[in-house]
Amino acid sequence: MTAELNHRELERYVRRIADRWPVQRALLGGARVADVRGAQPQRERGPEYVIVLVSEHFDGVPWLERVYVAGTLWDAYEMGAPADIHCYTPAEFERKREQLPAVKLAVEQGLELLPEPTG
Repeated sequence: MTAELNHRELERYVRRIADRWPVQRALLGGARVADVRGAQPQRERGPEYVIVLVSEHFDGVPWLERVYVAGTLWDAYEMGAPADIHCYTPAEFERKREQLPAVKLAVEQGLELLPEPTG
């Protein structure tokens, strides 16, 4: 089995999220990303996908509502597995990237799903 990510569906997912909340960062981590990067199969896998979304527009939106809505927009069938979704304001993200191992790994070893800002 070759490890591959459905980049087309990932782009669609980010668009669906951005239709609701403009996001500054969208990171993809998890076991599938580790597979693509050549991780050994004999390991504790953890979540198949970890999505970290950062938006100043999450401010004032209850955390559970953010995660619920972002989770309903994830197409587990197209992606082959559910995702562990994290939705943070920029200030929350700065704290969580140090506190939560899954978020820290997504930052350090994950993929940026948004194009780099130009200018």
